[in-house]
Amino acid sequence: MKIFSLVAAATLSAGLATAASAAEFNLRMQTHYSAEAVSGQLAQEFIDNIERMSGGRVEIEMFWSSAVVATVEGFDAAATGVLDGEMHGGAYLTGKNPAFQFVGDPMGGYDTPWELYSFYYFGGGEEAANALYEANNMHLVGWWTGGQESMSSSKPIAGPADLKDWKFRSPPGLETEIFAELGASPIVIDFTEVFTSLETGIIDGADASSLANNVGLGLYDIVGHATYPGFHSMPVDHVTFNLDVWNSFPDDIKAMFETAAQALALQTAMRINIANEEAASMLREKGVTLYNWSPEDRAEFRAGAQRAWDGWAEKTPEAKALVEAHRKFLRRIGKID
Repeated sequence: MKIFSLVAAATLSAGLATAASAAEFNLRMQTHYSAEAVSGQLAQEFIDNIERMSGGRVEIEMFWSSAVVATVEGFDAAATGVLDGEMHGGAYLTGKNPAFQFVGDPMGGYDTPWELYSFYYFGGGEEAANALYEANNMHLVGWWTGGQESMSSSKPIAGPADLKDWKFRSPPGLETEIFAELGASPIVIDFTEVFTSLETGIIDGADASSLANNVGLGLYDIVGHATYPGFHSMPVDHVTFNLDVWNSFPDDIKAMFETAAQALALQTAMRINIANEEAASMLREKGVTLYNWSPEDRAEFRAGAQRAWDGWAEKTPEAKALVEAHRKFLRRIGKID
């Protein structure tokens, strides 16, 4: 009886081990989002879609809130095999190559997520971006963005003329160059200091986040003006895999990841748009003035952005290639001459 029990236990253990390793691909990924954040919930939906579509052939262990390595190190961790993939964004990689600016946030380029997605899927963007990613031993599966961010201000910001001498919080890099070109006074301030800097009058306004997120930060408790819909900055997150890992997938698994990435992009844009529209309605009732820049004003801003793009295009051949790819598509859809 005792021998039978030992054999039964061994058989059960073997069965559990087989079940645990039943998936063909057990993948480790990281994102900077928490599981509770809206973007974290969307990332979980991406995982769920993959696991359902694959019928259990793919299992993904996600490390939330950059639990394995710092956010800026996530890409390299996947490229070197510490992780299999990551869901951060190209904007964290401009120190590696300035070309990543134009996959992380092509500032002043597009008005809507749909235009940016169209560039990626139908305008040569996927090929141009993957020339950069694959040179770094990574494969870009897809982009996802919530759309344009909004500027918040204690003063009217109705058009380019209002940018002159406008002191505002800006992240470092391309954005400071674009706004300085148009006469503003960008000041690089940490995200955590935006509220206090506005409250004390150190700055007149801020580029912080989307309209809905700015409400959550309490910015419109102290300032009464904002741009909406935005026009200047559309941060992009990405889904990537180590190139060797990606090449190990059969075509049907690759197609599942690509399809799930498209669903993620669509769902993100819709969810954030709803949150922004709800915030806009509430802010109008509260008396906050929202400015939707005219096509002519947007064109003036885009022209200033293009001049800043020129300088970045000269930094590396990869940056030049991506700038040229964006411009080719922007001309195709009539955004630039």
